[in-house]
Amino acid sequence: MHAVGIVLHPQRDSKEAVDAILGWARGNGATVYGIGDEISRLNCAATAVTAEEMAKRADLIVSLGGDGTMLRAMRLADGQRAPVLGVNLGKLGFLAEVDVPDLPDALSAIDARDYTVEPRLAVDSLVAGERVTAFNDIAVVRVPGGTAAVSLLVGGQPFVSYAADAVVVATPTGSTAYSFSAGGPIVSPAVEALLVTPAAPHSAYNRGLVLSVTDTVALEVLPGSGQLAVEVDGQVAGYLGPGDALEIDARPAAARVVRLGHTTFYQRARRKLRIADSAEIIPPSLPRPPRQLPKVTG
Repeated sequence: MHAVGIVLHPQRDSKEAVDAILGWARGNGATVYGIGDEISRLNCAATAVTAEEMAKRADLIVSLGGDGTMLRAMRLADGQRAPVLGVNLGKLGFLAEVDVPDLPDALSAIDARDYTVEPRLAVDSLVAGERVTAFNDIAVVRVPGGTAAVSLLVGGQPFVSYAADAVVVATPTGSTAYSFSAGGPIVSPAVEALLVTPAAPHSAYNRGLVLSVTDTVALEVLPGSGQLAVEVDGQVAGYLGPGDALEIDARPAAARVVRLGHTTFYQRARRKLRIADSAEIIPPSLPRPPRQLPKVTG
């Protein structure tokens, strides 16, 4: 591994993590690249480049922050050869693979090719004439005072209409984000599918859908709808009104995420989403109470 690119959270303190990367790089003859306006506040020894240059030069892109920083790093790595390693500087960090103390060992493992990668699906659309890409989700969200009245078209044909606060079209990566909060299922990133989840639906049909990535998907704003914001990975990219339509295309393996084999997707999901078993179920590790036999009288 000859070049490592770093993507920094705009506010969190990343000095310890950056120093760990620079120290590893000095000992292993690697160059560290950083986006100029991000690393200037650290006064560090990383080589300042543009985001586009870093994506092309790096053998590995390291995201230092939370899930938002990780999504930005994945967009930078979109279509490039470098996989993305997530380092958690936040509280949840669902997409991250390691914490800061584990960073030097993680870099050594990657340098020795002792890792695997998970291809990650992206969704693309055209909003206000601009091409947008999301690794979590694209959502149409009601502006306060209105309702999101949206028809879902699959293969060019209307399938179902929703009246809701929002309609979320998520990737498996995004199944643990907005879609999950809206009641959608958790989906392994190994699955290639799109999830359509209504948020706070108040229509007759209130269930979500799982669609194939080969399906053509569009959201059409119905006449009774209010103005809708188009959110791309949580950021407003534009607005839609009645009669407008948003076509959404799935693109498998747009980016790759490093996995070191420490935990599985399901272990991370259970721990970080605090998934708990039903109170009626006794975990297998706990002793079961003695069976109470009925008393016989007479």
